[in-house]
Amino acid sequence: MWTGRGKKNVFTAEGRVLHEKAHSGETESRKTVRTVTSLALGSKRLGISGVADVVEFHEGKGSWQPYPVEYKRGRPKKSDADRVQLCAQALCLEEMLDIPVPEGALFYGQIRRREVVRFDEALRHLTGETIAAVHRLFGQTKRPLPVNDKRCKACSLKDDCLPGLSADPSAWYLQTLLEDA
Repeated sequence: MWTGRGKKNVFTAEGRVLHEKAHSGETESRKTVRTVTSLALGSKRLGISGVADVVEFHEGKGSWQPYPVEYKRGRPKKSDADRVQLCAQALCLEEMLDIPVPEGALFYGQIRRREVVRFDEALRHLTGETIAAVHRLFGQTKRPLPVNDKRCKACSLKDDCLPGLSADPSAWYLQTLLEDA
C-alpha cells in the first residue's frame, strides 16, 4: 500500500498513479467477481491493521471467496517482503470473515502482470515471525540503525531515515540526543 509519506520522487509518483484506482474506495461487480478497493483490515489476535489495495470476492458454491490483490510499482523482489505483506492481509481477512483464504496476487506495474501467491504454512509462519519482530521493534525505546545500501539512493524516506549517519557513530549519537530532547 502506498501511504504518501516521505519526499516525492519519480518512484512515489509512479506508485501514486498505479494506486489511484486501487485506493479509490470504489466497489465494482462483474459476473462472479466483486471488487472492493481500499478495504480496511485488522486482526486483534495478531495486533495488526491496515488497508488492502484490492480485495476481490469470487462467487462460488454459494459463498464469496476473498482474494487479496496488492499493487506494487516495480517488479518481483528476491525477498519475501511483498508476499509477507499480502499474507498478513489474508490472515486479517480470515479472522474478520471466519473463512480460509488460500491465495491472493501481487500485481507488478513494471511487468504489468499478476503473480499468484499461495498462503502455505511456510509463508504463514514467516508472516507470523515478521509480525512478532515488528511488535518487538515497536517495543524498543531506540530506533535501530538504518541499513545504508543501494535501496537508499532512490528512497522517498531517505531524508527522514538519514542512513548516512549510521556510518559515523558521533553523528548517530548527536541524532539520538536530538530525538530525546
